[in-house]
Amino acid sequence: MRLEPGREHLQSVSTIFDADPKTALKHHFGFDAFRPLQEAIVGDVLAGRDVFALLPTGGGKSLCFQLPAVMRPGLTVVVSPLIALMKDQVDALNAAGVPATFLNSTLDADAARERLRGLHAGAYRLLYLAPERLALGSVVRDLEQWNVVRFAIDEAHCISEWGHDFRPDYRRLAELRRAFPSVPILALTATATDRVRRDIVTSLQLRDPARYVGSFNRPNLTYQVLPKAQTFRQLLAFIKARSRESGIVYAASRRQVDTLAEKLRDAGIAALPYHAGLGSSERAYNQERFVRDDARVICATVAFGMGIDKPNVRYVVHYDLPKNLESYYQETGRAGRDGLPAECVLYFSAGDTAKQLGFIDEKAGRERELALEGLHAMREYAETGECRRAVLLRHFGEMLAPGACAGCDNCLAPRARVDGTLAAQKFLSTVVRVRQSGGFAVGFNHLADILVGRMTDKVRSWNHDVLTTFGIGKDVARTDWLAIGRELVRLGLLRQTSGQRSVLELTDDGRRALLERQRVMLSIAPAAPAPAAQAEEPGLDVDLFEELRALRKRLADARDVPAYVIFPDTTLRAMARDVPRNAAELRRIPGVGDKKLADYGEAFLAALAQHAARENEAPGA
Repeated sequence: MRLEPGREHLQSVSTIFDADPKTALKHHFGFDAFRPLQEAIVGDVLAGRDVFALLPTGGGKSLCFQLPAVMRPGLTVVVSPLIALMKDQVDALNAAGVPATFLNSTLDADAARERLRGLHAGAYRLLYLAPERLALGSVVRDLEQWNVVRFAIDEAHCISEWGHDFRPDYRRLAELRRAFPSVPILALTATATDRVRRDIVTSLQLRDPARYVGSFNRPNLTYQVLPKAQTFRQLLAFIKARSRESGIVYAASRRQVDTLAEKLRDAGIAALPYHAGLGSSERAYNQERFVRDDARVICATVAFGMGIDKPNVRYVVHYDLPKNLESYYQETGRAGRDGLPAECVLYFSAGDTAKQLGFIDEKAGRERELALEGLHAMREYAETGECRRAVLLRHFGEMLAPGACAGCDNCLAPRARVDGTLAAQKFLSTVVRVRQSGGFAVGFNHLADILVGRMTDKVRSWNHDVLTTFGIGKDVARTDWLAIGRELVRLGLLRQTSGQRSVLELTDDGRRALLERQRVMLSIAPAAPAPAAQAEEPGLDVDLFEELRALRKRLADARDVPAYVIFPDTTLRAMARDVPRNAAELRRIPGVGDKKLADYGEAFLAALAQHAARENEAPGA
């Protein structure tokens, strides 16, 4: 059973009040240098300013409020949307010697009372709360007695109705400014368009906030889109090639999630499902097993992921098309949070769009229009021949320098381009003939049916079987016509409407291309296999790294915490590369703070020494 921090921890923290931030960073968290923007954000937080900070997943948002919390007296209240995030961060803080706690519905009455006593006694530096809990008048009254020195609003995009993950309870956080007018607020997110950023600042009533927007680029992530063809076999081969690594597989439906998890288990993969249809206890159990490396793969709907702190997810696979680029960015962002190489793979077919349209049809008005816009952008990403990283960043208003990617399939293996003038002429002519025959426009699917000569009910009822272009594309597969049509949209020769009934219309450029028979070049997507796993870094002793991972797992299980709470993979890899021989050398390893050195240094130094002794005894050593 894990012990709650008490006053002995409070005293150890109080000795570094007003310390230099870099000294405090090494002392508690074991790092010698800040990540981009962290130091400036910490400085403004310590100065008592309101702050808005957008940092990419893995960019170190949490440190921006955790470090100030140990450098000044008082309580930092962290508003977090998911219980799992609270528990994981409190575990990690306690392991680093920082007194932190949470209050939520998972605690029984005795545990809640014990933590409340500690809060009244000033025994904690950080308190994690869900936004719903702040709606309780008793909690606000308690906060008034606990010397709150700042509020940190994590996942702040949840407050915006323009965001992809709006939560009504977040809207009520505006009441914090009225209840605590002099307490500064720090708002943090990893995913927000410019409109959402403005909405966050306005909704939280931030006063002249310092604004920080980091790059959305995650250079350690590789992006790839593969055409669906015997997709489960593709997935199984991909996972088996990464037999020692953790990964997430996202699917569109609960049924698909259950099926994938079962088929992976039948194939010998330790996989578990996660979706809203499972009971809360089963979801929590499955998530815990994944976070603690007892299950290698979690198969999930979008219900899984926000606030998952597991840093060593080496791949995220989308078995189906996500609903929009914001969701895709956030979901793929769960890979490689430790900064080490990770892979993001999307399996795509034109039929995936129809699945998402089925969900969108349940919406109405502006919500439906926004959903359609999001789906169109997602589909364009899936089908583009352009650099995928550039497309993704451009969606968030960031431009990528040409040639700066080297980490997506289109840059690593550029698509072949072919003369598609004849195909373009056929498609564009069909759009014109449909408009001339009935005075209305139609969508992708109906146009493809005309081109391949399919006698559907709509073709028959609208007399489109008598058009001169009916059946002129029989030599091309219907799915290929759909892809050609979408590329003509990307090239600006066609425009797709986003209203209640999405149809295709010729643009001025498309009309000129048709009349002047301009040459049209189309890109052909290669049916490439999934990329090979990343090569190991030079100087890394892989066998030693695996031994250190096994030791970490034993220590973590004994303390009832996730393995990364002991040390992240980056720290173990540095140990396996540099092989420290004593406490002073071990302390120089990134991620080894003073508390962890005291708690775990002896065990890891012994393992390192034993490995070195075996290496020296080996023949030929």
